[in-house]
Amino acid sequence: MSYTAPMNPETTPPSPQRLQLVLSALRTHLPEHCLLWREPETVPYECDGLTAYRQRPMIVALPETETQVAAVLRTCHELNVPVVARGAGTGLSGGALPHAQGVTLSLAKFNRILQVDPLRQVAVVQSGVRNLAISEAAGPHGLYYAPDPSSQIACTIGGNVAENSGGVHCLKYGLTVHNVLQVKGYTASGEPITIGSEALDTPGYDLLPVLIGSEGMLAVVTEVTVKLVPKPRLAQCIMASFDDVRKAGDAVASVIAAGIIPAGLEMMDKPMTAAAEDFVHAGYDLNAQAILLCESDGTPEEVADEVARMSAVLREAGATAIAVSKDEAERLRFWSGRKNAFPASGRISPDYMCMDSTIPRKRLADILLAIAEMEKKYGLRCANVFHAGDGNLHPLILFDANDADELHRAELFGADILETSVAMGGTVTGEHGVGVEKLNSMCVQFSDAEREQMLAIKTAFDPKGLLNPGKAIPTLNRCAEYGKMLVRGGQLPHPELERF
Repeated sequence: MSYTAPMNPETTPPSPQRLQLVLSALRTHLPEHCLLWREPETVPYECDGLTAYRQRPMIVALPETETQVAAVLRTCHELNVPVVARGAGTGLSGGALPHAQGVTLSLAKFNRILQVDPLRQVAVVQSGVRNLAISEAAGPHGLYYAPDPSSQIACTIGGNVAENSGGVHCLKYGLTVHNVLQVKGYTASGEPITIGSEALDTPGYDLLPVLIGSEGMLAVVTEVTVKLVPKPRLAQCIMASFDDVRKAGDAVASVIAAGIIPAGLEMMDKPMTAAAEDFVHAGYDLNAQAILLCESDGTPEEVADEVARMSAVLREAGATAIAVSKDEAERLRFWSGRKNAFPASGRISPDYMCMDSTIPRKRLADILLAIAEMEKKYGLRCANVFHAGDGNLHPLILFDANDADELHRAELFGADILETSVAMGGTVTGEHGVGVEKLNSMCVQFSDAEREQMLAIKTAFDPKGLLNPGKAIPTLNRCAEYGKMLVRGGQLPHPELERF
């Protein structure tokens, strides 16, 4: 398969005249300390968590007030300057990759928790508030915010909204879209908007699911109202070992088929288990080909019943060993390896490319075996960890970005995983977004008509196409070029009939 690496749509540096024009216009609205444009100042903003692709922005704006956010957007709209909103920069698909002739709009200073209402079980927070900080603020009321990405100690709620993030407990409690009631922000032209409601329903079209997961292409979010849920009285985690990845994959399907919806259901293969155990010493079985982490929460009676039922299903599915956390400390230790899978991978490889696709649960073993063959094909290692309960994969391709050939093979490997996921009835993204990483693979999954509909929504919100341009939705021309690489007999092969 031929492959074109994802690239930022604009890499030409701005002219000095353009830089000074935009900078002068922004200075009328923002104080000098809120504007960065010199190279040493903008280098930290040149990429997000997908570090293989970098591009310095023309200017970084760090507004401190809503008025300043609106002014930045109005100014850029009038001057036809692209704007890329940025949170903590923990994204893994290049969604916050800057535009060379654009403004990176950082919401880092929007970090205040405005309200925690224990009676209504909601919190109102600015978009730059860290995910974990919401639960920390709600904790004294016996509440917490359920979506918990592995980066929750650093990632912001605004970034979670942009990518529709999930986490290890998304199977039972849902993704960001299921836990947000309302967002406030600004359109590309700087007009204020409010989408959603603090009530259970909202008049008119339900645009909240359209905005959540739109990767900053439709609006810039400054405030989010989230649901809070009561802390469970008890939580226990089962760690189950398997001597075969197919048995582990089938066990996931068996748990769900038994009518059990665990609070969390995660899977790690042997390479990932070894890396995580060496990093945090979670007590993982290093002889297992795969381990499952299955959590139950609720009242003590509910947890005891569910743990017993899950344990029986896992034994029937072929688990070689089962351990149940005895206390909260051990439960957190079981999860520590899973939560630290990404930094653990960074200890065993100069770089990694974390993919993100979703497949039917029944195909978990199939995709793992396919990835094992890809390791031989591309000559690179891959460690696998994923939200097994909802089929959301996170293969970490290990490579050295300083080696151009290894980077190219990692890109090929990643595209192969994404397109194999589509062939197995899945999608090219789960919770990391498209960004620049998956633009080509979007061409494989979605038809011209479907992409035109997506672009029509983008145009309705942002007629000039200035918000995060060139990301998430590939142009028809781009897909036509990519199609020429894959064409067989004048047509793209049907994914269920032919591998690319």
